[in-house]
Amino acid sequence: MASAHCLLAVPVENSTQLKPSIISSSSSSSSSSSLTSFSSVAWSSSIRSKVFKLSLCPKRPVIGQRAKGTPQESETTSAAEAFTNFKHLLLPITDGNPYLSEGTREAAATAAALAKKYGADITVVVIDEKEKASLPEHDKQLSSIRWHLSEGGFQEFNLLERLGDGSKPTAIIGEVADELNLDLVVLSMEAIHSKHVDANLLAEFIPCPVLLLPL
Repeated sequence: MASAHCLLAVPVENSTQLKPSIISSSSSSSSSSSLTSFSSVAWSSSIRSKVFKLSLCPKRPVIGQRAKGTPQESETTSAAEAFTNFKHLLLPITDGNPYLSEGTREAAATAAALAKKYGADITVVVIDEKEKASLPEHDKQLSSIRWHLSEGGFQEFNLLERLGDGSKPTAIIGEVADELNLDLVVLSMEAIHSKHVDANLLAEFIPCPVLLLPL
């Protein structure tokens, strides 16, 4: 069965229902200790490099038997299931803005809405070519991420940081999505236009659907 490419821009309604989480929505009083208030998922910078031969929308098992189903019907069913079975979402942060860019804020709100609707978890991966010691407003950026997800009604999430490890953001997104077996990556087109993420390379590295939000 052929894989379907699912790189879409889809509007999502926000919900106000709250969901329990790993990271508390309460703000930290000290930037130096803000990371310790997070129950974050430690992420090693030594994640192995892989060559991904995967489409944007990998094959999904079809539930039940389909009598005399055609290849086209099977492909359509697989793509549809990929967009109705979200259990774990990835929200990449690549802009370096301590208050988050407009596109990143939109992606955060969309990820929160989807997570609440489907009962899914959210993993945020913060990516920067600079090391943490060279990012004086890094803790402020983490607080902004937490605040915007909380405003979207989603107060707990997993946090990964890939800072100054020499890898390209596009490759990191693909590696994390593969390692955690994620169901969807939520990304703003702003990350593409600003050259933080290479859309062509993303299609090679990513093992799951990508939701690209228009500006």
